[in-house]
Amino acid sequence: MRRIILALLATVALPGLAGSAMAQVYPSRPITMIVPYSAGGPTDTIARIVGERMARSLGQPVIVEDLPGAAGTIAAARVARADPDGYTISVATWSSYVVSPVVYQLQYDVLRDFAPVALLTKTPLLIVAKKAMPANDLQGMVAWLKANPDAAFQGIAGATDQVVGFLLQQQTGAKFQEVPYRGLASAMQDLLAGRIDFLFDQPSDALPQIRSGAIKVFAVTANSRLAVAPDIPTVDEAGLPGLYITPWHSLWVPKDTPRDVITKLSAAAMDALADPAVRQHLAGVGQQVVPPEQQSPQALAVYYKAEIDKWWPIIKAARIKAE
Repeated sequence: MRRIILALLATVALPGLAGSAMAQVYPSRPITMIVPYSAGGPTDTIARIVGERMARSLGQPVIVEDLPGAAGTIAAARVARADPDGYTISVATWSSYVVSPVVYQLQYDVLRDFAPVALLTKTPLLIVAKKAMPANDLQGMVAWLKANPDAAFQGIAGATDQVVGFLLQQQTGAKFQEVPYRGLASAMQDLLAGRIDFLFDQPSDALPQIRSGAIKVFAVTANSRLAVAPDIPTVDEAGLPGLYITPWHSLWVPKDTPRDVITKLSAAAMDALADPAVRQHLAGVGQQVVPPEQQSPQALAVYYKAEIDKWWPIIKAARIKAE
């Protein structure tokens, strides 16, 4: 009789023990990395480079899913509603996590509904102009804009372009018109054709056209030169000191994701960023990996709060409207 009772207790206890053991094994299935923009763009490229290397550390595939629309808010909402189990990761950008919360009425709270995992890259923009632009440097372009108020056209493909265009007008007093595009690829085509006058563009998009001589480049929106293009002056050197804007990419998960899961994801991301092959691939698309001390969840949380404190008043002043 005693043996029967022990056997029955074992059959009750074992499933619970097995379930507990399984719950502690993370990850045990593929992880989905949600990208807020279309396939083939800079954010998608970064996600695929980093995600592929993270998969090696985690022992499970990292599947990149592109979910564009509404300036990244559709993708962010998907992650905010996901189970907090570490199997859904948000690839967040400066635009989708700093600008969009000001511009859009959201069904989630960026400060409360996500937990930080890792800061990946920071990459300033390039100020580029059509080949026929009368100016040959940034100060010349500003002088030309001021001499021809509202006659010039800036191509914009999102709120980031609107913010930096606002800063340019605020700092110089120049006036120009904005021409909206669904993506920077379309804007670049019109810049090449001379239908618009200038853009603030990602290095990965602009450098091939610059190197071919098809467009002009005047400066990088940072206080240090790009490693991938050290011949391009900073805005300080080009005559517009302080016109800084450096978009970034980072990883987040839904709030309440277990701390040990976040630790594993963060470690995998940091392993990826330390890999020379990954760094080379990211540099090849104009991305600058942040230093290791800036990559951790704690460092990302502090950095993100500072970005919000700095930029939200500026974005509100720019009166950017939702697409």
